[in-house]
Amino acid sequence: MKMKITYIYHSGFLVETKECYYLFDYYKGSLPSLDENKQILVFASHSHRDHYNKEVFSLLKNMGMKHVTAVLAKDISPKLYPDDVAIQKVTFHETYELPCNTILRTLHSTDAGVAFLVQCPEGNIYHAGDLNDWVWEGESEQYNKQMTGNYRHEIDLLNAYLQENDINNMLDVAFLPLDPRQEQDYAKGMLYFLKKINVRHIYPMHYWNNPQVINRFLRKYPEYSDIIMQTESENFV
Repeated sequence: MKMKITYIYHSGFLVETKECYYLFDYYKGSLPSLDENKQILVFASHSHRDHYNKEVFSLLKNMGMKHVTAVLAKDISPKLYPDDVAIQKVTFHETYELPCNTILRTLHSTDAGVAFLVQCPEGNIYHAGDLNDWVWEGESEQYNKQMTGNYRHEIDLLNAYLQENDINNMLDVAFLPLDPRQEQDYAKGMLYFLKKINVRHIYPMHYWNNPQVINRFLRKYPEYSDIIMQTESENFV
């Protein structure tokens, strides 16, 4: 096994490797059976209720998980920290050494908190959190231009980091928003990411119980059919 990807709910994913689990932005949903002897790193990109739920730590404790590390964006209040769990607070544009021979690089979200680039022995994982080109109909032209500029700046930084650190300018897995609420602009962030970043597999997320948006994207952009995954199915990569 290299990496096993399990979709949990909304923006929540579990990535399993030989030695470790990486759980991203758990909000709610059922977790699969876990090996209690493995370490688990629990990432929360920011404080929004659809990206962080402290109860995940109680859930893991009840499942018998002994080796838990919480990787929490700085905007999450200490009042919401779990008890008896190792905590790594993170902010944007920093690099951290984590358990399981893991290196974390953070980006600055265009909404709140951070995005995660996780480098582990099995490959490179990117979880966007709420880093996206959040262009909205009804917002001012100035707002939308600034949003697009901020988003592209961060993706360009990611591209530069991949090249400068000899990561073959390649991501193995990326979890990216594809939000149908943005109407005609729903794919804007995804398309720029695909233009700038070489990636083997993308799992769309943050689609608010509307996975049909994935097929909508693939009908319009069939050239990405080998890259864009059907999120709500278990996958090995």
